[in-house]
Amino acid sequence: MTEAGPSPSIWGRLDRWWFEPAPALRLAVLRVLILGYGLIWLIGFSPMLLGALRFEPDRFAPVGVVSLLDAPLGVGVGVALWLLAVVSGVAALLGWRFRLVAPVHALALLWVASYRNSWGMVFHTDNLLVMHTLILALLPASDAWSLDARRGGAPATSALDPRYGWGPKLMATITTIAYVLAGVAKLRNAGGAWLDGGALLNHVAWDNLRKVELGATHSPLGAALCAYPAVFVPLAWMSMVLELGAPIALLGRRLAWAWTIGMWCFHIGVAAIMAIVFAYPVSGLAFAPLFAVEVPALSLAARARARWPKSRLLALLPTPAPTPISPG
Repeated sequence: MTEAGPSPSIWGRLDRWWFEPAPALRLAVLRVLILGYGLIWLIGFSPMLLGALRFEPDRFAPVGVVSLLDAPLGVGVGVALWLLAVVSGVAALLGWRFRLVAPVHALALLWVASYRNSWGMVFHTDNLLVMHTLILALLPASDAWSLDARRGGAPATSALDPRYGWGPKLMATITTIAYVLAGVAKLRNAGGAWLDGGALLNHVAWDNLRKVELGATHSPLGAALCAYPAVFVPLAWMSMVLELGAPIALLGRRLAWAWTIGMWCFHIGVAAIMAIVFAYPVSGLAFAPLFAVEVPALSLAARARARWPKSRLLALLPTPAPTPISPG
């Protein structure tokens, strides 16, 4: 009678969870989604990003990597760095010389976002995008569905390998940590006043009043709800449960879906009562690393080919590799 082997240690279980095998296509799809969003952000917000280059020098309050500067950049240098972020981002999105251009793009994006925050107001809405981009730049995200893969021979899109699994895990972990820190900050700054809804009520009221006085876009719904303080008690508790409970999303697909839907609804609620849009989470892309994003990508590609079978452009879309046949 054989004895059962020793149960795996907690470190062994963590190792298997962290280095769970995944297909190369998962990283490739994340590359397209995250870098594509980053390019939209760089180009769409270019008036604001480049406008900061003409602010008065006495407003300059460098943060992050921009703290290396003692004075603002010249307009020409600032535009060149923004253009570097865009051009390298396009190359990284296409998976061309990814190991070289992806770190360049990530660092340029970090600089552009940090420079925007160096004028007296720090925007936290884009931090997660920058973190995901920095992580992605260190991963073999061009091993499939890329110009690098077409040139060098790509691995099968369905072949599983741990080197494609730990990166999405890290991005997903960073996402959950960001929300936990947001919850902790609320409790540290407001304490029990947050849990009884008072701090949230004051914050919503002040934010909307300030916007009305400045002639900026405000939320009529948020302003109206301020007349009903009891509404803010469940909203405050819900925000705490979702933010401090974010790590549960790492424990399984169903929990990930439940938390993601709850967090997405939270951001929609913030937009509705404060007219503040956290675009990256609202787009859903902030939560993409939690899921097997290659599955819907393959499904959409197959439907597109079925509808337009003669399109040469669709030949660039990913295709599933044949399932290997076991011997015997």
